[in-house]
Amino acid sequence: MTAIEEIVRKQKAWFGTGATRRTEDRLRRLDALRDAIKSRERQVMDALRQDLGKSDRESYMTEIGIVYEEIRFIRKRLRKWTKPAKVKTAMTHIGSRGYLVSEPYGTVLILAPFNYPFQLAISPLVGAVAAGNTAVLKPSELTPRVAGVLQEIVEAVFPPEHVSVVQGAVEESNELLRQPFDYIFFTGSVPVGKVVMEAAAKRLVPVTLELGGKSPCIVHDDADVKLAAKRIVFGKFMNAGQTCIAPDYVYVHRDQKAKLIEELRRTITAFYGSDPVSSEELGRIVSERHFHRLVGLLEGADAVIGGNYDRESLKIAPTVIDHADWQLPVMGEEIFGPLLPMLEYTNIEEVIQQVNSRPKPLALYLFTRDKALEKRIIDTIPFGGGCVNDTLMHIATPYLPFGGVGSSGMGSYHGIYSFRTFSHQKSVLKQTVRFDFSFRYPSAKNGLAILRKLFR
Repeated sequence: MTAIEEIVRKQKAWFGTGATRRTEDRLRRLDALRDAIKSRERQVMDALRQDLGKSDRESYMTEIGIVYEEIRFIRKRLRKWTKPAKVKTAMTHIGSRGYLVSEPYGTVLILAPFNYPFQLAISPLVGAVAAGNTAVLKPSELTPRVAGVLQEIVEAVFPPEHVSVVQGAVEESNELLRQPFDYIFFTGSVPVGKVVMEAAAKRLVPVTLELGGKSPCIVHDDADVKLAAKRIVFGKFMNAGQTCIAPDYVYVHRDQKAKLIEELRRTITAFYGSDPVSSEELGRIVSERHFHRLVGLLEGADAVIGGNYDRESLKIAPTVIDHADWQLPVMGEEIFGPLLPMLEYTNIEEVIQQVNSRPKPLALYLFTRDKALEKRIIDTIPFGGGCVNDTLMHIATPYLPFGGVGSSGMGSYHGIYSFRTFSHQKSVLKQTVRFDFSFRYPSAKNGLAILRKLFR
């Protein structure tokens, strides 16, 4: 038996004892998790800086603070969520009572990515623990320092039969996918997501897949261009563009294009200085392989802003690419880096047609004051989630579910949606014993006539 098999076996055995069922124990673990993170904030920030070049501001806003809010939000409401929920009774079931019981799946696997290696590991773990599961957490091998801090935090809060961290790379991930988990939660690329889903299908294990894709940003002719530029730069170049919901490309109305380029240039300088590659506010690309892929996408592109990079630090300046078209290599795949192609349009129907002719995006961003246009875009373009007159911020509210659609993912989480993701909704009907309807039995007289009246 491998070490991984032993971890899963012990977790399943411990789950079987009912040790995770009590709501008060779940709350106590969430409190301990929050406290363990608070006492190690500096370690988390230092690890994020070493692995990804993140500033303390960005680390707290996008990795640590959002986790605190998730714990606070769920903790405040967990007692209510864990209580059986009554449902209405159908006319055909007079005398009975129906209710739903939120039941933990059992032992779950959480596969975390490199781009937000702390938040995207801890946030789903919060949901899994709140729902009463045991969990195995696999951090990304591309961010080893964050993975080390994650392991330290988990081991300080949970016994290994409740939550364990498994370090390693592809071999360990493949071994984990061979285990009899009750649920798999994966965040990462589409190709790896297909591998995860194939492995889950062999055991009929339910999955949540948080993937990605080419998320469009549309700047219409009535947009506040100065504000749009600030919010696009914020959303695109945070974490050096390594954000699954970053604007992947911009469709800008022809009348606003020149102004938008100028405002993007001004905003990039304001955020990152005249030499962004040397700015501490700009993160680095996670690995040499990803860096060289992004540099390759610059070949043949018209970089009107940025375009420079430093191989030693693995940094690429925020770059805006003009005269983009769908034949350019940078438009052929999810960029996942600080390169922003720009396409222009005059007719919004052209934009709708182009976006809808491609895989469904994880996010969509629209800058406009036109409510009719807003409704038209939301009604006609499928996407996981998004914003009107902003970028990224829909992910930061626990009241909205976060997830993809089609090739950008399946399932969702955050807030109550995290609890529901890691819970099975068990249906229970409690029937009365005070009377009995005989018409449902084969011996009933006029049974068919009564049934016809009930089921019309």
